[in-house]
Amino acid sequence: MRPVGSKYLLEEPLGRGATGTVWRARQRETAGAEAAVPGQPGETVAIKVLKEELANDADVVMRFLRERSVLLRLTHPNIVRVRDLVVEGDLLALVMDLVDGPDLHRHLRENGPFTPVAAALLTAQIADALAASHADGVVHRDLKPANVLLQQEGGEMHPMLTDFGIARLADSPGLTRTHEFVGTPAYIAPESAEGRPQTSAVDIYGAGILLYELVTGRPPFSGGSALEVLHQHLSAEPRRPSTVPDPLWTVIERCLRKNPDERPSAENLARGLRVVAEGIGVHANSAQIAAAENVGVLLVPDPAPAPVPGTPAATGDADPTQVLPQGGAGAYDPNGATSVLPQTGGPSGAADPTAVLPPVPPGQPGQPGQPGGPGPDDPHPWQNQLRAARDRNEQTQVQYLDPSQDPLRRRPQRQVARPQQQQPPQRRPQPGPGPGYAQPQQHQPQQYAPPPPPPQRPQQPQPQRYAPPPEPQAPARAPRQRSANPMRIPGLGCLKGCLFTIVILFVAGWLIWELSPLQDWIGTGKGYWDQLTDWFGTVTGWIEDLGGPSEPSAPSGTN
Repeated sequence: MRPVGSKYLLEEPLGRGATGTVWRARQRETAGAEAAVPGQPGETVAIKVLKEELANDADVVMRFLRERSVLLRLTHPNIVRVRDLVVEGDLLALVMDLVDGPDLHRHLRENGPFTPVAAALLTAQIADALAASHADGVVHRDLKPANVLLQQEGGEMHPMLTDFGIARLADSPGLTRTHEFVGTPAYIAPESAEGRPQTSAVDIYGAGILLYELVTGRPPFSGGSALEVLHQHLSAEPRRPSTVPDPLWTVIERCLRKNPDERPSAENLARGLRVVAEGIGVHANSAQIAAAENVGVLLVPDPAPAPVPGTPAATGDADPTQVLPQGGAGAYDPNGATSVLPQTGGPSGAADPTAVLPPVPPGQPGQPGQPGGPGPDDPHPWQNQLRAARDRNEQTQVQYLDPSQDPLRRRPQRQVARPQQQQPPQRRPQPGPGPGYAQPQQHQPQQYAPPPPPPQRPQQPQPQRYAPPPEPQAPARAPRQRSANPMRIPGLGCLKGCLFTIVILFVAGWLIWELSPLQDWIGTGKGYWDQLTDWFGTVTGWIEDLGGPSEPSAPSGTN
């Protein structure tokens, strides 16, 4: 057994792949808040340990930490959930749910191909998982039967898509060269083989090959070498088997289009496959058959496919070639004279002066050696993130702590709120026209002067009044705070509950002994039914006594 961090323990390997080894593991303790599923001690999980060349690559570690939240929030009934990510030394691992069941590749090898209806329904569930991942911007890029696990639920097979994000983690500049690609040659899309921009349409191409293999038992393209298989993906068309119905072949042909813009979206693919499954079944009616024959209308391409990070379409590293204009006044002449740019300053014919940037003031953020920016001896940013991730997986160390340094033992200090002094608003003087400036005169028509107004008594200037100073407010009294470290006795609540229960049982027993006829039963030695019979006779006699004795009636005749 090999420990992984402080929370997991590897037991036995379950399988090996191109990117790592899958182990059956057991959880030793509950995971922290950084995990999507805390789990319980003793719970069985599956852990995929990535290869050492991936764990030793700085780009993979950075992408591993950056895409942590993306992988942990990817949840769907047909996706194997990622529970936690572990970084420990040179080890990178993904903790996932354990699915007890074979993969789809093994099931095909042991049981043969599926029926067209079963293949359509199974691929529709896989398309649902792809639609959920594409909505979060995650592209699988390695869809094949070996990455689909079959979980038995009530006699039915429930497909679970796994290895999400492994292709994104492995596709780093240090490991992937220009002549390499991420994926399996038999299931690779043409744009991935050529190194063109990749989107979520590569998963639709893989779903089409998977559907073809489910109904025939083999992929559509094969060859003696990987290069021959890639050449068929680029130029050859799949051969239609005679056992595939027309509606199902329409779906396969649309998914295997060489142009990614002509392939349907994952959501439309799932809808179309369910329509085909209803139309080609033995109990299909005329309306369902007609809908299956027109399934091509439902296979609408995705207007905004999710791009694959790191490709030219996502980063803009490879711009299209600009074609020079042909003909016209501004035609390109390869034999033309070199045009000289005009001078920007200085004497004619002299070189332009070198523009020197102003120096950065000392102590300003962003300068090396200052708090705002990295210095020459500071560690690389990815090393800080890797160290923080490793610290989260280290075991807790127990050591002595000075009580004066314990924040839980410090007595809280009261802080008296100080009243804020309000300053009276100051009036800003409005600037008037300075000396030497005259107001512009406007030409107005001549008017007769109005009669002079009667003389008015001059107004006496009023003394200037100031706003009264604000009254000082009494300082607000801080609320009383309880001690930050109350004494807690383990098991005190349980002890109180036990004592309270004993007191209640004692009082209830005493009341039953004093108020019930239990003492009489024990003294007389009568049984339960005998006592009930006596009670019934007593109550009946008491009711008869209440009615009183009946008086005899007087004789009707006289002597």
